Amino acid sequence: MTDYAPNLDDDEDDEDQGPLKGRKNYITRQGFDALQAELRNLSRIERPKVVEIVSWAAGNGDRSENGDYLYGKKKLREIDRRMRFLTKRIEKAEIVDPALQTRRDQVFFGATVTYENERGDAKTITIVGEDEANSDRGLVSWISPIAMALLKAYEGDEVAFRAPGGRTLLTVVEISYPE
Repeated sequence: MTDYAPNLDDDEDDEDQGPLKGRKNYITRQGFDALQAELRNLSRIERPKVVEIVSWAAGNGDRSENGDYLYGKKKLREIDRRMRFLTKRIEKAEIVDPALQTRRDQVFFGATVTYENERGDAKTITIVGEDEANSDRGLVSWISPIAMALLKAYEGDEVAFRAPGGRTLLTVVEISYPE
């Protein structure tokens, strides 16, 4: 596996929609599987349920004042929009296995990084794909400002980070990757 540090200048010839904006959709296997599971759930369970409700509501007469019909059609549009979005994200996904990272002494995609701020407060994050980010669980997108500041750093390095409160220095304490 080659070392992965994102190149934000990656251009792709085809049109990108939404958050990709010309970037590759790097993702872990777990994140990819989660996108596929959501798409499967929408197409096999949620959408058929709503189609059934809309069909039943359509048979009840005047559709212009039929709340079940109108709400069902709106819900169907939302499901279809989400399915199109997920399909595009899955098609563009480039699965990266952090366990195969050869440069384990440096921060790349998939790294779990512990860092300290200037006050000595420590925080641990894992750098993941855009679709996997969840700040409550310490999962940050590789394009987030904190991840961009930490990428390519080594243990002991100080990196500048522009926080909402201003510029601060962060010290990389520990870097690890899954086995």
